[in-house]
Amino acid sequence: MNYPVWDVPHLGSGLVIALIAIFHIMIAHFAVGGGLFLPLAEAIALRQNRQEWLAFLPQHSKFFLILTGVFGAVSGVGIWFSIGLASPEGTSTLIHNFVFGWAIEWVFFIVELTTVAVYYYTWGRIPDRLHLQVGWLYAVASFATLVIINGILTFMLTPGQAWLSVAGTGQEPGMFFRAFFNPTYWPSLALRTLSCVALAGVWALVTGSRIDGRQQPVLKRQWIRWSALWLVPGFLLMPVCLWWYVSRVPAEQLQLLQLGISTIGAGTFTQVTRTLLVSVMASATILAVAYLAAYRKPEQFRLGGALTVLLLGLTATGSAEMARELLRKPYVVVDYMYSNGVRKVAIQRDGQTQHELERFNQDGYLARSPWVRAEERQAWNAETAGGGAGDLTHAGEMGLARGELMFRGQCLACHTVDGYRSMRRLLHDRNEQAISNIVAMLHKHEADSPYRAFMPPLVGTQAERDALAAYLNYVAHGQAETNSAGL
Repeated sequence: MNYPVWDVPHLGSGLVIALIAIFHIMIAHFAVGGGLFLPLAEAIALRQNRQEWLAFLPQHSKFFLILTGVFGAVSGVGIWFSIGLASPEGTSTLIHNFVFGWAIEWVFFIVELTTVAVYYYTWGRIPDRLHLQVGWLYAVASFATLVIINGILTFMLTPGQAWLSVAGTGQEPGMFFRAFFNPTYWPSLALRTLSCVALAGVWALVTGSRIDGRQQPVLKRQWIRWSALWLVPGFLLMPVCLWWYVSRVPAEQLQLLQLGISTIGAGTFTQVTRTLLVSVMASATILAVAYLAAYRKPEQFRLGGALTVLLLGLTATGSAEMARELLRKPYVVVDYMYSNGVRKVAIQRDGQTQHELERFNQDGYLARSPWVRAEERQAWNAETAGGGAGDLTHAGEMGLARGELMFRGQCLACHTVDGYRSMRRLLHDRNEQAISNIVAMLHKHEADSPYRAFMPPLVGTQAERDALAAYLNYVAHGQAETNSAGL
């Protein structure tokens, strides 16, 4: 517990990351797909002498530049800001293992930003052939950023046995390529590429809907229909790529998805099943709306219809990303680091092998925390030496402070006190003994535990766990004792 904890009231740090990430992905995927869309559209316009297209493309590229170069870049920085605060240990792991990957990605990102600006500002100012080459250079750079970031994202779900075999030994950099080209790398790259192509069509429908169909009927009909066709590859190939992706996910991580699918008839959906089904249904609806409203009647396609398609695209993309994140529970990096920042594997430091789970359970989770005041540490040490003073642990002010630090360090990454995944709502009908039983169950983390599939093991000494139970009871009821129903 060497990092401060980012407490976002009501929302929670995880939801903040999700909101920023979904917004960013909608734009980032458009940046990649649009990088293919623009030079292809320009090439068609030049080859077929479509002057109306050549007159409209600068408007679309201006929209593209502002959306991707400004909002995409700012939201990307927002992701770094939020993940660094919400999961500093996990972020540190990704930086240390893929530092050269990040550096290469930023090189391509700079090329991407430069070329998209050059592409827009040189319309009609340089030869057509050179301008088209600038567009293709942007397409290559933007796709390269996807190729690199995809390897790091998929590593978190499937780091692979080769990397896990050396994790914690200091030899991880030697497994860079094995970790990068991990089991889900290629199916994920295929899925994201199809998503990029589809979103290029979706955003093009937005700009195309602003064309006046009465003044430029030919342009609007051609543009809307061509944009709608960009959704077809995803509709046809995504089911195959999704099956390919799921087949490479570790069996343990698929448990929640399989449980939800097997109990659909009873209505017992797990969160990951719900989000995946929402993504599938939204994707199917997008194609139906795009065909009925856009392709069949392009001249009548208005901004409202385009925004409907965009909203469906946001739903499909966001729920798919949420499903991917939920599959990784209870880890930040599967089989290496839990969502609370505690490492599952042994770590070699200063010539010694350290097991964080064992060390935290034996020495205490807060034993080396720099966020504990001296008087608190002295009181806790006295309590431990005295066999556990009940008043101090269960009701005393310092006992509750100890429990709050445990909560902030091990629970706050996923839960809030009274907002998203509220502990108050989850525990309000349980008494102190029932809450203590839940804490004990989380600590034991046995194979048959109903919480094991999506919650990390709770670490700490008995006194620390008792303090956490007392704090959770205080959160749920505002008092140390209650006569509510048990577990």
